Amino acid sequence: MALLPEKEDPEESRAPVNFLSVTDAVAIIVGIVIGAGIFKTPSVVAASSSSEAVMLGTWIAGGIISIIGAVCYAELAGAYPHAGGDYHYLMRAYGRVPAFLFAWTRMAVIQTGSIAMFSFLVGDYASEVFRLGPLSASVYAVIIVVSLTCLNICGIRQGKNMQNILTAGIITGIMAVIAAALSRVSFPFSIETAQTAPSSIGKAMIFVLLTYGGWNEASYLSSEIRNPGKSMVKVLVYSIGTVTLIYVLFNFILLRELGMHAVSASEAVGADLLRKMAGQYGAYFIGIMVIIAALSTINGTIITGARSGFALGRDFAVFGFLGKWKEGSNTPVNALLVQGGISLILVGIGTMSKSGFEMMVEYTAPVFWLFFLLVGVSLFVLRRREPFVHRPFKVPFYPLTPIIFCLFCLGMLYSSIVHTGAGALAGLAVLGAGILFMLKKSIRREAARPVPRGEEGLS
Repeated sequence: MALLPEKEDPEESRAPVNFLSVTDAVAIIVGIVIGAGIFKTPSVVAASSSSEAVMLGTWIAGGIISIIGAVCYAELAGAYPHAGGDYHYLMRAYGRVPAFLFAWTRMAVIQTGSIAMFSFLVGDYASEVFRLGPLSASVYAVIIVVSLTCLNICGIRQGKNMQNILTAGIITGIMAVIAAALSRVSFPFSIETAQTAPSSIGKAMIFVLLTYGGWNEASYLSSEIRNPGKSMVKVLVYSIGTVTLIYVLFNFILLRELGMHAVSASEAVGADLLRKMAGQYGAYFIGIMVIIAALSTINGTIITGARSGFALGRDFAVFGFLGKWKEGSNTPVNALLVQGGISLILVGIGTMSKSGFEMMVEYTAPVFWLFFLLVGVSLFVLRRREPFVHRPFKVPFYPLTPIIFCLFCLGMLYSSIVHTGAGALAGLAVLGAGILFMLKKSIRREAARPVPRGEEGLS
C-alpha cells in the first residue's frame, strides 16, 4: 500500500471521483497545449528550416509523433487510471526512485516553472494596457497565480468551467484569424522545397514538440474521467487532432501573409501577422489572444500539476501532507497550495533575473525527454510484468508503435542536450538535488520497499 500518515481525515484521504466528461478533458488538454508558445515558436522553427515545405512538414510531423505517443499513453492510462499519471506508470515499472525523481522535478521545475513563465507573459501584455507600478509584470503574475490557484482550490468544477471558457476563447480567436487570412489567399499557390541539415531539423523539432507539449497531461486526469478505459484514447486523439489542424493552418497563414524570411526574423510573429491584416487594432487583438492562451495554459497546468504532487504525497510519508484529497471540492488542496507557493517563489526569482523564452526551453527539455522516454519504455515493462491487468485499449501494431515513440524520444533527448547550454545544466541540477534528497534516511528506507504489483493505486 502507499505510505500515508497514520492519522487522516476520511474526507481528505479519499481518492478522486469520475467527474470529467470526454469534452471536459479535451478542453483542458487543448487549453494546455495551445498556449502562447504558438505565437513565438514559428519564428524559431522557420529560422531552422530551409523552405516553406520543410517548415510545414515539421508541424505535421509533430502532430503525427504526438498521436503515436498518445496511443501509447492511452493504453497506460486506460489500464492504470491514476491521478499521478506518468508518476504512477514510472512507479509500477521501475519502483520508487525514478518515480520520486520525476515527481520532484515536476513539482520543483516543470509545472511550477511553466506557471511562473506564462504568468509573467500575461503580466507583460497586461502592463501595456494598465501598469501597476515599476514591477507591474510581477504584480500581475502574483495576482494570476494566487487567483487561479484559489479558483481550483474551490473545486474541480470551477477549474474545469474556467478551462472550458478559456479554451473556447483561444480556439475561436485563432480560427477567426485563420478564416480571415484564408479569405485573402489566392489559390493555387506553390510552396518552395529545399534540403535542410539534420541538425537544423532536430532543433526545429525541439520547438515544434515544445509547442505540442502538454497532451500527456491527460494521464493525470485518468482517475477523474468517466469510463477511462475507453475514454482516454478519445481524449488524446481528439485533442491532438484539433491542435494539429490549428497549428498547421496557423503556420500556413503565417507563411502566406508574411513570407518565410519575415517569419524567421520576427520577434512577435503573431502581432506582425495581425498588424498586417488589421493595423494597430490587430496588434491589440493578438495581445488579448496571447493573454487568453497563457491563462488557459496556466489554469490547465495548475489542474494537472497538483495531481502528481498529490500522488507523491500518497506514496511517501515525508510528503504525506500533499496526499490530501478534499471530497467536497474534489481537489488535492494541499498539493495546489504547495504548487502555488513554489510558483510564487519562481515569480520572485524571475523579478530579479528574468530568463528568456529559449532559456526556459533549455531548462526543461532534457529532463522532460528523459522521463518521457522512460514512460514509453514502461509500456514494454508493464506488458511483460503485469500481463493479467485488463487493458481496455491496446496500442495498435505493438511493438512497432511504442518502439517508434521511444526511438523518437531518444533522438529528442540527444537533440535537446546538443542544442542547449547552461539552462540544461540548471534543470539537471534540480534532478541532482532530488537524488541528494533521496539519500536521507526516511526516503532511502521507503525507496527500498517493493511496489505491490496488485495495487491499483487510486483508480
